[in-house]
Formats: sequence, C-alpha cells, structure tokens
Amino acid sequence: MSEEIAEIRHKISDKLENLPAEPGIYQFLNENGKVIYIGKAKNLRNRVRSYFHTGINSPKTLAMVSKVADLQMIITDTEVEALVLENNLIKDLKPRYNINLKDDKTFPYIRVTNEPFPQIFTTRTLVRDGSKYFGPYTDVKSMKASLKMLNKIFKIRSCKYLINDETIEKRKIKVCLDYHIKKCGGPCEGLVSKTEYSEMVGEVVKVLRGKTDDLIRDLTLKMNTESADLKFENAAELRDKIDQLRVYNSRQKIVSENRDDRDVISFAAEGKDVASTILNIRNGRLTGKKQFRLGIETGEFGSDILAAIIRFYYGEFVEIPKEILCEEVPADKDILLDWLRIKGGHKIEFVIPKKKSEARSLLEMCSQNANLLLKEIQLQRMKKEGNVPHVLVSLKRDLRLKNIPRRIECFDISNLQGTDTVASMVVFEDAKPKKSLYRKFIIRTVEGPNDFASMMEVITRRYTRVIDEKITIPDLIMVDGGKGQLSSAVKVLNNLGMKHFEIIGLAKRLEEVYLPGTSEPVVIPRTSSALKLLQHLRDEAHRFAITFHRSRRDKRTFTTELTSIKGIGEAIATRLLTSFSSIDEIRKAAFSDLAILIGDSKAKLIVEHYSRELQSDETEP
Repeated sequence: MSEEIAEIRHKISDKLENLPAEPGIYQFLNENGKVIYIGKAKNLRNRVRSYFHTGINSPKTLAMVSKVADLQMIITDTEVEALVLENNLIKDLKPRYNINLKDDKTFPYIRVTNEPFPQIFTTRTLVRDGSKYFGPYTDVKSMKASLKMLNKIFKIRSCKYLINDETIEKRKIKVCLDYHIKKCGGPCEGLVSKTEYSEMVGEVVKVLRGKTDDLIRDLTLKMNTESADLKFENAAELRDKIDQLRVYNSRQKIVSENRDDRDVISFAAEGKDVASTILNIRNGRLTGKKQFRLGIETGEFGSDILAAIIRFYYGEFVEIPKEILCEEVPADKDILLDWLRIKGGHKIEFVIPKKKSEARSLLEMCSQNANLLLKEIQLQRMKKEGNVPHVLVSLKRDLRLKNIPRRIECFDISNLQGTDTVASMVVFEDAKPKKSLYRKFIIRTVEGPNDFASMMEVITRRYTRVIDEKITIPDLIMVDGGKGQLSSAVKVLNNLGMKHFEIIGLAKRLEEVYLPGTSEPVVIPRTSSALKLLQHLRDEAHRFAITFHRSRRDKRTFTTELTSIKGIGEAIATRLLTSFSSIDEIRKAAFSDLAILIGDSKAKLIVEHYSRELQSDETEP
C-alpha cells in the first residue's frame, strides 16, 4: 500500500508542491473525475500533504487515498467559511468517504412568513426571505397535531393572500368562513391591527420555541390587568387561551429541573449505519425529537461522526440553544463553536456529563432512542438482504469472505495443568447459538498441555466425520487462539482435502483476528458488531469447554473418593454419581435411599464409612 501511495503522490506531485498555506476546502477525485472525499483545513498545504505520508495506518484513509487520481481546492477567508462550504458541498455531492445523510426525504418545517400579517404553515421548501423556521420535524404526525392545536388557540389567518395596508384600504380581500366561526380575527378587512396581530404571532413563536410557561405567566398578568380594568370579556378570552395553553403544555414531558434551553445529541453506529437522535429541551420540557440516519465508511471515529451530525443539523434553519449535551467532544470543537456562535448570535457550550446526574440521565435517554432507531434500520436492511442479520454482512465484509457466514463453528481447548484436556465446539446459525449442535471432545492422543496438538486432534476428528457423513461444511470455522492454533487447524484441513474452507483465529490478549497465510492481524474496529459476534462465539466456546472440563474433573474426584471405600467399585460409584450431585449429599443420604439404588450391603458399607469418618472428626483435639 505504501508503494501505491508513493505512486499517487508522484502523479499529483505538482499540485502537492503548489498547495497554499491558507484555509479552505479540498476535494479528492477518482480516475473517473468523481469527487470521493471533501475536507476542510486551516492550512491546506499541511492538511492535504498529510494524506500522502507512508506512515498512515488507518484502513479508511488507505483505501481512500489508493483511489485518488486528482485533487481540487477552494481557498476561503476563514476556517468557519471553509466549514460552511464543506457542509454544503457534502450535502450536494455525497462523496463516498464522507459521512452523509441517508434520509432521502426532506423533513418539514413550520414557517412564520416575513409579512405585515404573517402566515404560519408547514413547508419543505426553505426560502431565505426573513421568514422564521422551526424544525425540521422528523415526526410529521406530532408536528401536525401541534400546529392544529396552535390554530385552535390563536386566531392566525389561514388564507394565502398578501395582506398589507393597501389591500386593506382598498378592501380587495373579504373575510372568509374562518372569521365567522371565530378562527381568524379578520386582518384582511382591518378588523385586527398590525400591532395586535404581530403580538399574537409573537405568542405563537414563544410556544414553538418551548417558552409556553413564560407565555402563560405573561398572559396571566395581562388577564389580571384586564379584569382590574373591568374588561371582563377580554379577561375571559385570555382565561380560555391560558387554559388551552396549559392543556398543550401538559402534553410536553418535563425532563429537567434545569430551566436552561439545551439540545441533547446521541448516536448509535453499526457497520456503515449511524442512527442519530436529537432531543430539544426548552424550559425544562421535552419539546421535540429529531432522528436522522447517516452513512459512514468503517473506521470512523465517534468524534468525527458527532461533528458531522452537528454540522448537518445546525446547518439548517434551527434554533441553537446555549448548551449542547453530547457523549464526547466533537472533532473540530473550536471551529464548530465559532460557527454556532455566529449562527445563533450567542455563546454556545458543549457539555459532556461524566458523573451520575440529571444531564447524564438525559443523555442516556437520548442514547436509548438512537439505539432503537438503529435496530429499526438493521431490521429493514435484513428484510432487503433476505433476512440475513446485518452483523453477518459486516463480518463478511470485514473478513473479506466469499459468502455470508450463516453457520459458524468455533473450537476451544481447556485443561488444568495439563490434566483432563478437553475441547468444545459451539455452533452459531444466523448469529445465534444453536445449542443442539454443540459438541464436546475428550483429547486422547496428546500427553500434557499442548494446545496446538490438541487443536489438531479435535479438528481432525470433527471434519473427518463431516466428510464421512457428508455433513455440510460451515461457512466459517473459528479457533480460539492466535497464529499457532490457526496454523495447526489449517494444516489438518489441507490434509483432509478441504481446500475451499474459510477459517480464522481470534487471539485473546488483544482481540486480534488472524487469517491463514497472513502475519498481521485483520483490523476490525473495536465498536464493530462483527468483532462483538466473534467475541461472543469465543466466550461461548470457552464457557462450554470449561463447564465440560470441570464436570470431568469433579466426576474423577467424586469417583476416586467413593472407590476408596472397600467394596465399592467404579460401577457403583457411577450409579451414585448420576443420582447425587456431591459427596456431601451421599454423606447425608438415608440408608433406605442408598439401598434402593445400590442394595443393602453396599449401602451399609457407605453408611458405616461416613459414620466412622464423623466419629474420627469429633474425637480430634
């Protein structure tokens, strides 16, 4: 791979030599001229050149750089401008090696138009004309219910006409049915002043921003004033509005004693899928939940994924709170904070709660929602892929297997100081244990602790039987151990003529995965579900082997103690072993219970033996 990078560097050496030491964005293109990656930099010269050093060991970077045939760049005045440009280009071009939004649909917003008498309605088209936007709403049903409730509380016009002083003066527009059923105040005929209407729109905006408690407090003061001035009709109208707002407010869950505005961001990643959840908390109430699906290449860092989520979400027309809770510090933290400060018009802070606290609980709730969304994504993918678990697709990709490993057989060796060496084989089908197919082996041909030789024996016995009985060969064979155990198993399989097999070894110490004929382990991300599945297989094989080993050792100890009694042989000891779980149970057993199993004479021998043993214990000083 280092030779490939050197060759690519030579091909574009002129451009690399003439890179400016300025902020901006850079684009990598493949041989077909398609943009495969877009990045930003404070110093283009240093950043771009870093990709072509031979010391790079990131699998994603190596794969990407190997496909670079050309590069382009755009210089900007500041790094913030570079971030904005990078974000816009990624959304438009969706390069393969960038983190991309996977949701094809455009989510709706609630728009408050920039007019003398504003309209309030849902839209999927953003117009930069000074209108206010609230959203995006991923839960369209919830958004429509909220808007319906607001239209019931506030007399906002539903018509699409342009209403201004000229149309009112010339009476170009007449009141409609909404006016007569008291759903609109009639601004089209001047029945509501611009000031009154603007004040009402401001109240709607407060609700949309989650400031319903503040609005109820303001309206209550206003109602009391109207009542004191004997304007009872106005006071009654305000009272009804307050009651309706309280009903609306009661539907929003109180999740925080802290009344500060904050967003909570979490994500769950699996293979090339990322599910992100953003909770909007305003004045201590959960006012909204946004969920997005992103696509990544394997090997992305969590901080990079988090930074991409922040860029995608806050790049739209969304309100930016002063506090953003997240699980770790996002990549490019400082530049993101500068960008958010400019967009929001106030100071922004990333908060990473560490200890058990209210903020930590909010983050955990957000994480649960993200994990639930990820499971839904995986279920959809399974249906598309013929009900194949996504983890197996990931495993096929990470290990570069020919077929999806729907059946995996895993082997483990267990011994204690070289005695009672046994082996286990566990079977997983479609990523789940198939316990009816588990097998146990007693190692017979190996003296002392020799895991390599023991592995050769068990692999020989298992797959000789597979060949003789024409049992289906598993899609993947796995041995618990590193290169030594793997080499032993491969040697046996080759001798048996099993040439088209897939086999791996999983070393315990560093969780390294080895393939036949390779000296270096395969790099699988620690967070990958594929690695977790292999660990589950290894742990289950180990558990099964240890359980078998312990039962054999206990049986041997048990049998030895019983056969030490004069007149008790192995056959009698074995019969007792099947009925009693321990020596202590036999010691306490009644003569009649023992006699039923082994006869009166043998039962008498055992009872007398343990009776003498008890007397001996009692006479000791």
